[in-house]
Amino acid sequence: MPGIMPFGLKIAIINRAFRKRMDEKADSMGLTSVQLRVLGSVSRLEAAGETEIHQNDLERIEHVTHPAMTKLLQRLESKGFIRCAPSTKDRRYKKITCTEKSAGIHKMILAQDEEAFEELCRNLTEEQRQDLIYLADLILKDIDSK
Repeated sequence: MPGIMPFGLKIAIINRAFRKRMDEKADSMGLTSVQLRVLGSVSRLEAAGETEIHQNDLERIEHVTHPAMTKLLQRLESKGFIRCAPSTKDRRYKKITCTEKSAGIHKMILAQDEEAFEELCRNLTEEQRQDLIYLADLILKDIDSK
C-alpha cells in the first residue's frame, strides 16, 4: 500500500507523526509545537548574534502569513516567553526578544527535535538517516529559491 500512496500524503503523515511527538514535549511547557518552533527561531537568532529580530524575519523563516505570526507572537508574549518592544532602528517594527524564561531554549528544542527524529527513523541505518536529511535540505533549498 505505501508504494501507491501519493507523495504528498506520505509527507503529511510523517509531519503529523513528528508534530504529535513535538506537541507532547511542548505541552509540558504549556505550548504547541508551532509556538515552540517559533520560540526556538527567536532563541536561535539571538544566540547567532542578531541584535533585532522582527516579525517579518520570523514569517520568512517559518513560511507563515503575517496574521498567523501576529497571533503566535501575541500568545507567546502573553505566556511570558517573549517580549515585544518598539525597534530602536525602525519604529514601524517591533523588536522580539526571549525572556529569561526562554533564553537559550533553542538548545532544548534541538535535543527534542533530534529525539523525535530518532524515534521516527529507528528502523533506518545511520547512512539512510543522513541521506534523508540531505534530501530534505535539497528540497528546502529549492523551496526557498522560488
